[in-house]
Amino acid sequence: MAATKVQIVLDADVIIHFSKGDLLSTLPDFLPMYDFVVLDKVMEEINEPIKTQLNKQISLLKNIRVVDFGTTAEERKEYAMLTSKLFLGKGESACMAYCRFNHDVVGSSNLKDIANYCKENSIVYLTTLDFLHYGISSGKITDKEANEFISVVNDKGSKLPIVDMSVYHCSKMV
Repeated sequence: MAATKVQIVLDADVIIHFSKGDLLSTLPDFLPMYDFVVLDKVMEEINEPIKTQLNKQISLLKNIRVVDFGTTAEERKEYAMLTSKLFLGKGESACMAYCRFNHDVVGSSNLKDIANYCKENSIVYLTTLDFLHYGISSGKITDKEANEFISVVNDKGSKLPIVDMSVYHCSKMV
C-alpha cells in the first residue's frame, strides 16, 4: 500500500489572507508535494464571497479539497477539549485536532491560539509568511510580489507583520 501524502490543513485566516491578496489559486503551487485541504468546520467560518471563490477553485482547479472533520472519536474528544477548556476557536481547534491524529501540517497565522499546542504535540504549522517564503523558494512569486501581497492584505484589513521577505527566515521544515 502506498504511503499517504502529508496534507496541509488550512485555517480560515490563511485562506482569507490569500484570497485578499489574489493568490489563493496559486497557494498550493508553493508546496506542490503536499495536498491542501480545508476542513468542513473551517468552511463554516468563511464568509460567502471567499467561500464562493474557494468552491470555484475546488471544482475547477482541484488543488484544494474539503475534508470532513470529526470522523474519529479521538478527534472529536480533542476538539471538545480545545474549544471548551482552552476556549479556542472552532476552526483552529478542528485543524489542530485533525493534524494531531493524522500527522499533517496546520496552516494558520493565529499563533496566539496554535503555537503552544502545536509545539506540545509536535505538530508542524505554517503561517502566511511561511507560505510566502516557500512561494519565493519555489520560484512561484518574487520577494517584491510577496512584499506587495503583505501590503495589499494589510490594506484590506488583515494584520500581517510587515517584513522584507528577502530577509524573512522560515524555521519550519516541511
